[in-house]
Amino acid sequence: MACLSDESWVSLPKMLSERLTLRGGDQNEEEELKKKSFVESKRTQYRIEKVFPVYALGRISKPESDSVVNSGDPIADPIWDAVKEEAKLEAEKEPILSSFLYASIMSHDCLEQALGFVLANRLQNPTLLATQLMDIFFNVIFHDTGIQRSIRLDMQAFKDRDPACLSYCSVLLYLKGYHSLQVHRVAHALWSQGRKVLALALQSRISEVFGVDIHPAAKIGEGILLDHGTGVVIGETAVVGNRVSLMHGVTLGGTGKEVGDRHPKVSDGALIGASATILGNIKIGKGAMVAAGSLVLKDVPPHSMVAGIPAKVIGYVNEQDPSLTMKHDATKDFFEHVADNFKDGRSTGGQESGSGKK
Repeated sequence: MACLSDESWVSLPKMLSERLTLRGGDQNEEEELKKKSFVESKRTQYRIEKVFPVYALGRISKPESDSVVNSGDPIADPIWDAVKEEAKLEAEKEPILSSFLYASIMSHDCLEQALGFVLANRLQNPTLLATQLMDIFFNVIFHDTGIQRSIRLDMQAFKDRDPACLSYCSVLLYLKGYHSLQVHRVAHALWSQGRKVLALALQSRISEVFGVDIHPAAKIGEGILLDHGTGVVIGETAVVGNRVSLMHGVTLGGTGKEVGDRHPKVSDGALIGASATILGNIKIGKGAMVAAGSLVLKDVPPHSMVAGIPAKVIGYVNEQDPSLTMKHDATKDFFEHVADNFKDGRSTGGQESGSGKK
């Protein structure tokens, strides 16, 4: 690929070099010029915006490490800089992984290229080749600034909210929740372009490889965490807002065979616990929290906590965005407080009923 920084490096996958030789010299040079032009245009964009809008949503905290943000460099991409630096350190610690790290990260010029390479190699099979998948991912991502922004905001979300996440580099290389989310973004773009068969093919591969089933028509915002990702199901007309965290086993599904708008709408900052099932065209309010294992069949008020089968409001959360704090356990003190309020309510209700009020 012309976007690789060092084509002579012997450990790069053989398929890439073979692909170069199959194409005519003039065509290859033309493609190389196009991709170089793209990289230069991106650098110009970075220069205008100072840094890529990694923290543009306001509620996403900056990383503590000074190595992540280099404000003195007008063309810096802080997330990509962090990924490259971490990959170099990992290669020094584990020489056996140096070839893998070079081919996956250090041989590329930008995060978009590295992500396309990683995703293509994870999803390839004998009939859907890595080179074909890379073409698909590059053609979509390089022409969609929204996806370019989202892949960084999502990566920051994983790094900030998942205590098991070691680095930005590990998000890019290993976390299938992140991978499935980014492939969905590409599939959604293809679906919106009318390329529905290709979008469904990508959905099928995501489901097979990662155990995550997201319909390509579903709309998903920025700064999303799919923690673990295993067993997540998101239906065709579902909408997920910004800064939402979804634990494993979450279902955003329909309630039958009806067509049309039939799936949940999850508002900004919501936190959905493990194995929660949310069914129908209902709304999960802004900053709401759904406890693990709950079955939600009705609208959930903003900043409320719901639990149970079927789910009921058991209290309200103090955080503006519980998805960022990831505190989704109801403590003993919390339940004692809810129980006291419940008892007070029953006492008040008894007095009111005695006076004729309902």
